[in-house]
This record gives sequence, structure tokens and C-alpha cells, in this order.
Amino acid sequence: MSRLLRSGAVISAMTMISRVLGLLRDMIVARYFPVDGATDAFFVAFKIPNLLRRLFAEGAFSLAFVPVLSEYKEKRDRESLRDLIDHVSGALGAVLLVITVLGIIAAPVLIWVFAPGFDSKPNARPDLAAEMLRITFPYILFISLTAFVSGILNTFHKFAIPAFTPTLLNVVMIAAAIWGAPYFDEPVLALAWGVFFAGIAQLVFQLPTLARLGLVPRFRFKRVHEGVSRILRLMIPALFGSSVAQINLLINTVIASFLAVGSISWLYYSDRFVELPLAIFGVALGTVILPKLSSDHAKADAGEFRHTMDWALRLAVLISLPATLGLMLLAEPILATVMMYGKFGWQDVEMSALSLMTYAFGLTAFILVKVLAPGFYSRQDTKTPVRIGIYSMFANMGLNVLIVLPWHLSGTPGAHAGLALATALAAYLNAGMLFMTLRQQQIFDPDRGWSGYLLRIAAACLVMGGLLFAAMPADGWWQNAVVWQRVTWLVGLIVLALVSYFATLRLLGMPLKQMLGR
Repeated sequence: MSRLLRSGAVISAMTMISRVLGLLRDMIVARYFPVDGATDAFFVAFKIPNLLRRLFAEGAFSLAFVPVLSEYKEKRDRESLRDLIDHVSGALGAVLLVITVLGIIAAPVLIWVFAPGFDSKPNARPDLAAEMLRITFPYILFISLTAFVSGILNTFHKFAIPAFTPTLLNVVMIAAAIWGAPYFDEPVLALAWGVFFAGIAQLVFQLPTLARLGLVPRFRFKRVHEGVSRILRLMIPALFGSSVAQINLLINTVIASFLAVGSISWLYYSDRFVELPLAIFGVALGTVILPKLSSDHAKADAGEFRHTMDWALRLAVLISLPATLGLMLLAEPILATVMMYGKFGWQDVEMSALSLMTYAFGLTAFILVKVLAPGFYSRQDTKTPVRIGIYSMFANMGLNVLIVLPWHLSGTPGAHAGLALATALAAYLNAGMLFMTLRQQQIFDPDRGWSGYLLRIAAACLVMGGLLFAAMPADGWWQNAVVWQRVTWLVGLIVLALVSYFATLRLLGMPLKQMLGR
């Protein structure tokens, strides 16, 4: 497991850089662009290709492509491997080109589908959203090809470059917001063009590493290719199973368009802070174990397969539970410290904090899904996660009705937080069903020692939560404190949380090796 741990650490470090820059990007956007109809329009125009990226590129395609590529790598010769890459790239490029053209043409229709509430809001900007979507939609073409290259690099254990690549999106968008916005009559258009050029930059950045492997694709197209056909069969159901959380977020966007103006932006900002630990730990773990589990399955090594799953789940629980608690307790301080500048006022902090707390409640489930789903995809089983994902998606819809509708009709502010809570609860259903199915199908049985492991983590979380609660300043302090005071106090609280959590685990007899799952 030491190799997996090192690879996971590399991905986590690179992802941390990317996400920190992502937070800086959001701070700059919040500073220069007010929470209004134009900003909501951009977030919708950005969310649509970003959703397709997660559904198609980083979701269904990667989960279908990597297991087949790993099998070719383990069982076939170099020429067969190159042939697979060439024909997958040809088929992928052709499909993406068609999708991109259709998306640009149908931009107004897509805006109406994804944000129907825009038409009934006086301050909404559906025309601007459609204009920006035509600019941002080609991002799906560039980023899908980037995900294709990333899948090859990850299979050959070249994790650093793919993990660092998302950084470029944040760098380009920051540059667009600061230096590009003044050149547009509608300043928010600069952000849309930033997304476009960031897609190109991410693809180009990875090509030199691929060239050194001698695997640059030649974009061949064959009507029937065994490997491409298998990937396609795996990919179609994976479109649903791998991205239930993203579909649920989309549902939230649609409903939020009917709520108070600003709801989409508040949900976006709170989701960004949940995405930070999710990407650093959940996505990193999922990325590392998928090629390993695929290789274990190809070698018919059931014992090693189970051991890899157990290791990943232990790390997921170790990190996700305190992260969940920490985000819930520190939601308002984090948003006040990081986001409350320029156009982002205290009301925006309060509203975003409500949805951050409810999103954060589901963080453990989001991370567990990222670890559990590869247990099926590595075995080239995409149907089971689909079935479970559909159950979860319908549960999310039902919970939205039960939670959000009464909240909204009551006139109480913050109904958007109900959307986040419904998503969190649906994620726990998803994770629970994935785990139980893995056990029922005898794919995975946890190793011994889980009861004691969980009890120690629970005790450490209680200590951490109690200390954070005791050290929290009085109500109103975060609103009135100056920047350096907020930064200093927040850093102190985070350090207190980390030290108290891991120190408690150590005092309870958990050695470092056990914390790392070794």
C-alpha cells in the first residue's frame, strides 16, 4: 500500500494547489462581480459544460476507459495497446465534435432546461447566460480529450501531471477576471472566455508527458473495434452511476432558479468549499485505486483486491468524518474570512453558510461513493452503480419536495440550504447501498478491527468538536472583525482542530501506520 499512499499523496498535493487557487479564483470573482443576475447567468453557463465534464469526461468515460486500458496493458502487447488508444481517440473526438456543435446551436434551449426559473425573475439574465454558454460549451471538447490523456497517464502511474492540470483553469480564469473584464461591455463575459482558453491550455499541458511515453494518439476511426465497443458498453450506464452527485447538483440548480435571486451563487460558493476536501481526498483515492483494482481483477487476485478496498475505506473514514464536522462548525468563519470582500456582503456569508453546513453534512458520503464505486467499475460492472444511482437520484428529488417546498412556502430565508441537505441525505443512501451490494456479491469483506477503529475516530471527533465550540468567538465577531483578525482566528481554529483530532487518536492507542491504513 505504500506505493498507493505515495501516489495518493502526490495527487492530494497537486489537487490542494488547484483547489487553493480555485478558492482564490472565487474570492476574486466575489470581489469584482456582485451576486446578481449576471453572475448567476455565468454560473449556469459554466455549470452546464462542467456538469458534462464530470458526467462524461471524468466520470463515465474515465471509469469505462481505465479498466479496459489496464487489461490491454496487463494482457496484450504494445501494438494492441497503441491501436486501442488510436481508435478510442478517433471515436471520442468525433462524438465530442458533434456534441459541441449541437450544444452551441441549442444554447438558449439548454439555459431554459437547466434554469427554467430565469424566465420569471425580473433581474435574471437568460439571454446573457445563453451567450456565455456558446463560449463555454467547447470546454467539454477540450476537457474530455484532457481526461482521455489523463486516463492513459494514470494507468502508467504518471499521476502528478494529470492532478496538476486543473490548476490551469483557475490561473486562466483569475487572469480573465482581473485583466480581461475591463475590455468587455459586459465584464462577466471575460470569465466565459477564460473557461474556453483554459480548456485548450489543460489539453496542451499534458501532451509532452504523453509523448515521452510514445502514446500520442493518431485519431483513427473504425466502425467496429473490440476495445472501443467494450468501453462504449461500459460507458453508457456509467453516465448515471458515476455522477449521481452531479445530477443532484443540477437538480438543485433548476430548483434554485425559482428561489430568491442569489440562490444559485450561494449554492455554488458553498459547494466549492465542500469540493475542496472531496477532491483532495475522495477523488485522489478514487483515482489511485481504480487502476490498482482493475489490475488486481485482471490478475484474478481477490485477496489483494479486498485489501486495497479496505485500505482506501479506512483512509476515507479517517479524513472525511473530522472534515465533515469541521466544515459544519466553521462554515460561517470560513466564508467570512475567505469570501467577504468587495461585493460579497454579510448576508451572502449567512446564506452561503446555511448551504455549506448542509452540504458538509454529506461530505463523508460523497467521499465514500468515490471509493466504493471503483469496486464495481474495476470489474467492468457499470450496471450495479447505475441501479443504485437511480434510486439515490429519485430519493433526492423526493427529499427536495419534502424539505425545500415547505421551507420556501413558509417565507423563511435560506430555502436553498434545503437543496443541499437533500443532496447530502441522498448521498448517504447511495454510499450505503454501494457498500451493502459489494458485501452481498462477496466482492468485499472488511478486514478485522473496524469497530475499534470507528470508536477511536468518533471519540477524536467529539474532542475536536468540543474544543472548536469552546474556542469560537461570540456572535457578531466575524462580521465586525478586520481581515487580519479573521484570518488569524480561523487559522488558529483549524490548527486546533487538526492537532486535537490526531493527538486524541494517538492517545487512544492508534499508531501512525494504522492511521495511514498500513
